[in-house]
Amino acid sequence: MKKIITVAGATGNLGNRICRELIKHGAEVQAIVRSSSDPDKIEALEKMGVNIKYVDFNNVDAVAEACHGATCVVSALAGLEDIIIDLQKRIAAGAVKAGVPRFIPSEFCTDYTLLPEGENRNFDLRRTFRKYIDTLPIQVSSVFNGCFADILQYNTPILTLKDKSIGYWGDKADWKLDFTTMDNTASFTAQTALDDHSPRNLQIAGFQVSPNMLLTDIEQITGEKYKIHQISSLENFAEAIKKQRAGDPAGEHELYAKFQQSQYMYSMFTAQHHHLANNRYEGISWTHSIDYLRTFVK
Repeated sequence: MKKIITVAGATGNLGNRICRELIKHGAEVQAIVRSSSDPDKIEALEKMGVNIKYVDFNNVDAVAEACHGATCVVSALAGLEDIIIDLQKRIAAGAVKAGVPRFIPSEFCTDYTLLPEGENRNFDLRRTFRKYIDTLPIQVSSVFNGCFADILQYNTPILTLKDKSIGYWGDKADWKLDFTTMDNTASFTAQTALDDHSPRNLQIAGFQVSPNMLLTDIEQITGEKYKIHQISSLENFAEAIKKQRAGDPAGEHELYAKFQQSQYMYSMFTAQHHHLANNRYEGISWTHSIDYLRTFVK
């Protein structure tokens, strides 16, 4: 008998991939979506074989009805307090009411349990939801994937292709940063959803690469020289982020405000995954640093 997995956030980039991987592993997938969801994204899910359930997310009873029969609810939602805390609370409450035994929250980031509160706004939202769901009678598993590897394409200070530079903070030139591709994260999450015995926290990293290792990889691919440099001390970076946030009150209502982007960078250089669960499931072809860089660097 097929396991039924309910996915919230299925129309998103990660959610769509999780649905694909679940179907690949033989699950029956149902996506709970708003009536206002993008019809093109809904059509893509239906063509994949996903059962679409339109739900009033403000109604816990409606959520419970949509989750009935599921063995796990996976949340791939993205947003601020109204989504990560308020909406996820209603979905979790609905899952409990429907008797769903397991829940995977939207925790796809660095393992923030290694970090103090107050350093990263988006992590703190997840921390608040975590405290709530851990009081409910439902088994929870969080997938911590570090940073999505896509960030390396966006000319952040870590890797700036146009300037041929690699930056780091503090004395962290040899500090290994945790990266995982979205496809690898989706594959691992799908198998976690089907695993009745998955633990509370699961750390993964498709590749762990330091700024110095990144320098070696990028120079090997391009045949060009890149400069590597310390941007500032971590202490100065932390102070700069506080000032950046204080000067950007509008950013509090933006998912990826500039201060939030800086907070993510800071977390990458202050938290590290040491207990990788990469080998927990078979069949995942982990994409490594140099192979991922080759997908967008000539």
